[in-house]
Amino acid sequence: MKKICVYCGSKLGTDPAFVESAVNLGRTMAQRQIDLVYGGASIGLMGQIADSVLAGGGSVTGVIPEALFKHEVVHTGLTELISVNSMHQRKEKMAKLSDGFIALPGGFGTLEELFEAITWSQLRIHTKPIGLLNVDGYYDQLDQFIEHCVSSGFIKPEHKALYAIHPDPNTLIDLMDNLIVKP
Repeated sequence: MKKICVYCGSKLGTDPAFVESAVNLGRTMAQRQIDLVYGGASIGLMGQIADSVLAGGGSVTGVIPEALFKHEVVHTGLTELISVNSMHQRKEKMAKLSDGFIALPGGFGTLEELFEAITWSQLRIHTKPIGLLNVDGYYDQLDQFIEHCVSSGFIKPEHKALYAIHPDPNTLIDLMDNLIVKP
């Protein structure tokens, strides 16, 4: 993977481990020469990972809808900032630019982006690996809920394998590199 799209919060969250994980993931990506594609903001975990990749000498592409220029503080120090018209165009552009997806902790927007990436994989719109950076068990309950969906017959068991989940950035990226997504 040369470019990973990272979905994450525009807030820092309540646990200092969330910020630490964003910084560690950014550092790991820069060390592994993996470019970051993300939502283009300078605030929250979004700003933390962008700054970390940049500090490590990596390349960062932000994609942001014009309507969010007022609501989110646009990161002005990125390698590239792409302005789009809508959230749909943002997600589509980030997906096209990326070789894989990682979700850090975040709220509704992060979850929506994550589930769209998983759904697109399930529907074979893409065959890119997906990872959840499970900071202090942040995604444990979500992973359990997905197991519940599988056991309830709403998600095929093989579709649970569309994503990897791990608390360590290096290990997660390794798992994603080995994740076989059937075309």
